[in-house]
Amino acid sequence: MDQPATSRNIPLPIQREVRQRCGFGCVICGMPLYEYEHMEEWAEVHRHVAAEITLLCDHHHREKTNGLLPKEAVRAANADPYNLREGASKPYSLHFSGTEATVEIGGNSFTCQDGGHGTEMIPLLIDNTPLVGIILSDGHFLLNVVIFDECNIPVLHIRNNQLVYSTDPWDIQLVGTTLTLREKAGKILIEFVFLPPNKVRVVRGRFLRNGVEVLVRPENILVTNNSTFISGCRAHNCHGGLIIGHTDKPIGGFMAIRGVSRYLGNRKEALRFEKQCLNSQ
Repeated sequence: MDQPATSRNIPLPIQREVRQRCGFGCVICGMPLYEYEHMEEWAEVHRHVAAEITLLCDHHHREKTNGLLPKEAVRAANADPYNLREGASKPYSLHFSGTEATVEIGGNSFTCQDGGHGTEMIPLLIDNTPLVGIILSDGHFLLNVVIFDECNIPVLHIRNNQLVYSTDPWDIQLVGTTLTLREKAGKILIEFVFLPPNKVRVVRGRFLRNGVEVLVRPENILVTNNSTFISGCRAHNCHGGLIIGHTDKPIGGFMAIRGVSRYLGNRKEALRFEKQCLNSQ
């Protein structure tokens, strides 16, 4: 028999189990902004059991609280969550705007300003695939991002500020302004901080594409394939930032790495080199 809980705070392992079971979004509509909802009323049971907890967005949570959403409907949605049924989250609009934009990746800053004719910048591109891109036009700041897993499968897209993610990753959380994807316990695939109206920060994680690995730390970037260490760099109004691999046409950027080895880079040596660089700063 489950022991009564002494706090309304749901233990973190139970929260994660609920997120995974519910597809990382409201079980009714798939919205990635959600609350943990006890299907068995907390005031009556005073316990935290994963099977008795679901995810509801603020809208559907208010409907349930106000008696407009029947408990039976919540239970039915919990048994067949929207995101698991669709295989991806419901698109969520990020609220970016303005004529200037800043993207920070591992302490490196990429900024651009719209001169009135529309401006595009690609802070990170691998093999002709923009992993992070910015478009500024008519007062709109449009963010574009794609995150791949180790199998070269996209697990997250931001298309012109529309956030959509797969339900395949081990864990996904959007808490406040921070979006975190985890590959497994203690292993972050990527962590973003969204700072509307015009700033995005990639705090830590890995950008992966076609055997290239770009490690992101809070203060630096490390391309493990060839031990390229980048820290404290700034690029302004460049069409490209860090360009790795082949491109269909030349793209100007602050750094281009051609002919990088794939899958065969000495990762341990790269990490040792990174440590040396940090110690020398």
